Amino acid sequence: MPHLREMTKSIMDQQRTTLVLLSHCPAETVRIGRILGELLAAGDCVALVGELGAGKTCLTQGIAQGLGIPAGYAVTSPTFTLLNEYPGGKTGLYHFDVYRLTGPADLAETGFEEYLSHDGVVVIEWADKIEQQVPEGALYIVLSILEENVRKVEISGPRGQVDSCAAILHSGRHLTSASDCEAPGGCPQNAQGKNTEGRP
Repeated sequence: MPHLREMTKSIMDQQRTTLVLLSHCPAETVRIGRILGELLAAGDCVALVGELGAGKTCLTQGIAQGLGIPAGYAVTSPTFTLLNEYPGGKTGLYHFDVYRLTGPADLAETGFEEYLSHDGVVVIEWADKIEQQVPEGALYIVLSILEENVRKVEISGPRGQVDSCAAILHSGRHLTSASDCEAPGGCPQNAQGKNTEGRP
């Protein structure tokens, strides 16, 4: 007879689905993140996986826009500080980068578990390094580099969230124009963009 934990996991797996997208430029990656941000709510967790340069921070910038983070905040990867906090119009954003963590003890020192229960959205870059600590209901996003500016974006999570994202994309909302993709530079930075601590 299956163990209760295994049965619970099986039920949760049936309630999850995966959406695979192609992003042809940083502006499109930001657009995908913005749509996700509009769908997220306080208490949600987003786990980002992908090699260096795959677009994790770029996607997070879009999520911040969707959450209504004020334009005066520079959304950058907290590689050395581990965590950046941003107050939002809809809800706050807690942005973790766990690349430099050496183990679970380091994660515990950041107060990670407490942030998961805070009134905000948690985004984790390099989430595969702390897979055991990521909540079961998290939205997993795997970004893969296909070409210089082309990324595969695999979004796996609760069926309702993923289906809503797909519906918005298919409706044509937030379309990225060709000129956006042709613009020079990387991910659009928020106004100022001169500090890495998440404060204006």
